[in-house]
Amino acid sequence: MTHPDGAAPRHGGGPVVVVGPASWNTLVRLDALPEARSQTLFASGHHDGLGGTSAGKAVTLAALGVDVRLRTVLGADALGDAVRAALDHPRIALDAVPARDGRTERHVNLMAADGGRVSVYLTLPSPGGAVDATAGLAGARAAVVDLAELSVPVLAAARDAGVPVWCDVHDDDGVAEFQRPFADGADVLLVSEARLADPAAYLRARVAGGARLAVCTRGARGALALDAGGFWEVGAAPAGAVVDTNGAGDAFLAGLLAATLGGLPMPDALAWASAAGALAVGTESLGAPHASAEAVRTLAARVPVTRA
Repeated sequence: MTHPDGAAPRHGGGPVVVVGPASWNTLVRLDALPEARSQTLFASGHHDGLGGTSAGKAVTLAALGVDVRLRTVLGADALGDAVRAALDHPRIALDAVPARDGRTERHVNLMAADGGRVSVYLTLPSPGGAVDATAGLAGARAAVVDLAELSVPVLAAARDAGVPVWCDVHDDDGVAEFQRPFADGADVLLVSEARLADPAAYLRARVAGGARLAVCTRGARGALALDAGGFWEVGAAPAGAVVDTNGAGDAFLAGLLAATLGGLPMPDALAWASAAGALAVGTESLGAPHASAEAVRTLAARVPVTRA
């Protein structure tokens, strides 16, 4: 892969392989999520756009100067064309696996002003044939393996290839069956506090299970991280006006990964993660595709990161 200027990547290595969902979504903004009863609601706004956690990570990594190979399932339909257009970036090599039924993944996301979300899956495609789990891993700097049917075989393939595995298990509760291979297989793991009664205990279990770093995001309260040296308290970067929280976690992981690949020490990398997440909530776009390494660096300088 080449950079926009045609030069080889400065690091001399391969791209980051990202495997998982890309979709075309309708996002509906509400003052609050609806109660479980029949009712009529009035949206404060809505828009269609790129979705999918892997797409969010890919566009943010690309914005931060990281070359990406994104493997995802796409249909041969107008929505698939829209996804392809949204991912058209000189740093993103798209490895589109044909969907079995020809349809692209699609959601309707209800987004509340307080950051709450309800996702309604309209279409969830499966690969149309066998997929080589090892594709792109030779020389890859890292593998971001997201929650998807397509991704499961990549966990073992990346480990066999000696490629560090990064997993975002979203709102894992520590026992859900689908997330277990991802949580167990991650070298670096990201989780939301949404369903965790004891985030610190969850992080301890993940590091004891083999992760070198486990991070729990806590929204406006920042994040809690654990590595071999102990816990880190990560402050929330100043976010300004919150427009849309969609993809903030994707941007958080992308910022952490970009900083890690850049050789930054742990507290600085965690500050980059917080800064990238904050930049994501200031735009309607998925993740932080309009960010830059300089913008993240500047904002990260304002993020406190201390040993807990």
